[in-house]
Amino acid sequence: MARVLLFGRFRDLAGWREREIEATTLSDLRSALTAEDADFGAALVGPGVQVAVDQAIVRDDVALGPRSEVAFLPPMSGG
Repeated sequence: MARVLLFGRFRDLAGWREREIEATTLSDLRSALTAEDADFGAALVGPGVQVAVDQAIVRDDVALGPRSEVAFLPPMSGG
């Protein structure tokens, strides 16, 4: 199971900060989250969203291991 972490507005939208979800790839994980809540799933693929798998930012679909940590990071602003 992948350990999923949410930050900022994602935590507020989902109503949770951390959970474990069964998924073998990042796209499977996004599909599972979208199936639970379509609006939340849409927010996770919006502009400026970053995803870190095992503390490394990823841009494409990646395989997830049984102990993978996936963090969804909302867009940041500032200067």
